[in-house]
Amino acid sequence: MAELVTGDAVVLDVQLAQLPMRAVAKLIDAALQLAAAVVLLFVFCFGAFAAASAGSFDSAWVFAMTLFLYFMVIVGYPVLHETLSRGRTFGKMATGLRVVAEDGGPIRFRQALIRGLMAVFEIYTLGAAPAVISSLVSAKGKRIGDVFAGTVVINERSELVPPPPPMPWGLAPWASTLSLGRLSPELALLAQQHVRRSRSLRPQVSRALEQRIADEIAASISPPPPASMPASTLIVAVLAERHRREWLRYTKDAAGRDELRERRKRALEPVAG
Repeated sequence: MAELVTGDAVVLDVQLAQLPMRAVAKLIDAALQLAAAVVLLFVFCFGAFAAASAGSFDSAWVFAMTLFLYFMVIVGYPVLHETLSRGRTFGKMATGLRVVAEDGGPIRFRQALIRGLMAVFEIYTLGAAPAVISSLVSAKGKRIGDVFAGTVVINERSELVPPPPPMPWGLAPWASTLSLGRLSPELALLAQQHVRRSRSLRPQVSRALEQRIADEIAASISPPPPASMPASTLIVAVLAERHRREWLRYTKDAAGRDELRERRKRALEPVAG
C-alpha cells in the first residue's frame, strides 16, 4: 500500500503496481505494437514498391515515413491510449493497472506524452535497464518517465474501495430531486475520503473540514439543502444519491449492451424456411 496526497491534502490509500505486473503489461503492449508495426510496414512497403514501379520513388519521403511510423507505434500507441482511456493501455487493462497523477487524479495528455517520449530512451534505446533500476530504487516504483511526468502506476484490482454510505432516513425523496451536474468528481472524492477518515482526525479539524466540504456541496447542488440540515447529513445524503444514480446508469448501460448483443445474435441467425 502507498499514500497519494490530493491538492486538498486528502490522503488516498492505493496499491502500487509491482514490477513483474508492469513487465507483463509492457510485454502485452510490445506484442501489440510489434503486430501493428508489421502491418504498417507491409502497407508502407507495398506503397513504396508501387511508387518505385511508377517511377516516383523518393528516398527522403521513405525516410520521413519510416520515422513517422516508428513514432506512431512506439510513442503514439501508449500516449493515445493512456489519454483516451484515463491511464490504461491494452496491457494495463489486462493486468488491472492504471497510470494516475501523483494526486490520484486522471493522467493528462502532457503527462502521457512525457512518459511516452521517455520510454523511447529508458526502455527501447537502453534496453529497459534504466526503467527497472529506477522502479526498484523509487519508493513508489516510478520509472524515469513517471518521475518527469509526475505520475504513478497503481493496481486497481487490489485497491480497497469502501462501501458507499447509506442514505439517511427520510431524505431519499429530497435527494432524488437534486441536480448533481455541478458536483465535480474531485469534490465527491474529497467528501468520500473525509467520511472514511473523519474518526482519525482531531474533532476540531474534522468539523472544520466537514463544514467546508458541506458548503461546497451545497453550492454545487440544486435545490439547496434546508438550512437546518447538519453538514455530515448533507454530505452522506449527496454521496448516497450520487452512488445510486451511477449504479442505475451502470445497470442501464449493461442492460442495453445485453439487448444489443441479443439483437445482433438474432440478426445473424439463419431465417427459418
